[in-house]
Amino acid sequence: MSLLGKTIARIQPSDESLRSQAKQRLDLLTMPHWALGRLMDLAIDLAGMTGSMKPAVDKRVVVTMAGDHGVTAEGVSKYPKEVTVQMVHNFLQGGAGINAISRVVNADVIVVDMGVAGEISGVSGNPSFLSRKIALGTKNMAVGPAMTRDEAAKAVQAGIEVALELCFNYNLFGTGDMGIGNTTPSSAIVAAITGAPPEQVTGRGTGLDDEQFKSKVSVIERILEVNRPDAKDPWDLLSKVGGFEIAGIAGLILGAASMRKPVLIDGFISTAGALIAQGLCPASADYMISAHRSVEQGHRIALDHLKKQPLLDLDMRLGEGTGAALAMSLVEAAVRILVEVATFEEASVSQADK
Repeated sequence: MSLLGKTIARIQPSDESLRSQAKQRLDLLTMPHWALGRLMDLAIDLAGMTGSMKPAVDKRVVVTMAGDHGVTAEGVSKYPKEVTVQMVHNFLQGGAGINAISRVVNADVIVVDMGVAGEISGVSGNPSFLSRKIALGTKNMAVGPAMTRDEAAKAVQAGIEVALELCFNYNLFGTGDMGIGNTTPSSAIVAAITGAPPEQVTGRGTGLDDEQFKSKVSVIERILEVNRPDAKDPWDLLSKVGGFEIAGIAGLILGAASMRKPVLIDGFISTAGALIAQGLCPASADYMISAHRSVEQGHRIALDHLKKQPLLDLDMRLGEGTGAALAMSLVEAAVRILVEVATFEEASVSQADK
């Protein structure tokens, strides 16, 4: 059996017994019933994911998958593709948004080259960098498939391998992305899966004006018309209108889920990867936590399809894993509520009259 097959076979649904135990304890805490709201819901989710009443979430990592996109030739981004290489170096030097926020929540940042259209030089031996390059960026999906099915499979498997490697050192994962033009494949994936028209799932990405936005919508319409991806076949969808970093994110989620590790899903691009992971293994969605709602309009539609409610809504649209990192503090808070807050009996506190 392939690594993908073995990984999917290991992914079990959330543990209902542990969810029930967590609910029973949370019902008895020294506070008005469910006074901490969705943090208590999250605590139940974490118990079910990890199979433990004391979920371990102290060893944290944000995995930022990087890849380029041939569709940038269609003018879908204000930035040149060279920025991807430059930003990878910025991540590794600690100077990006994801680095700043990760330092706040005590998380490491690992950058993975899934398909950057250039050489990442001077990184030999850097523990924060992994090369899993499939190709020098995808092909222009506006004229044909972004990649072959074999490339798609290799990219997902690479993401799984990264997760399995990191699971020895980390127990809480966050997804991140870097790739100029990557909101275009993400919009195409969301449109194909949900059936929503491109104008409803397309955002302004790096800050497109009205005319540039209209052009981007037109490009995505052409992408879907040219490729006709089968939404019921994740491999067809991913290979025709996906990206190497999106495939890597999907694989990362599957690998983490197979080891019962919670995964914070960042923004729009990461959620596109989560949709692919769900298509490949529906049970993997039990291990996904939506970190935040991006201002990219397609993100809301994608989250609705996943049936996920984001923890934060801060008008963020950077990607990189910034939302996932920021939400790690809420995951820790949820665990501490479950583990550290006393019940009425433990604290010898009188309960409210029934």
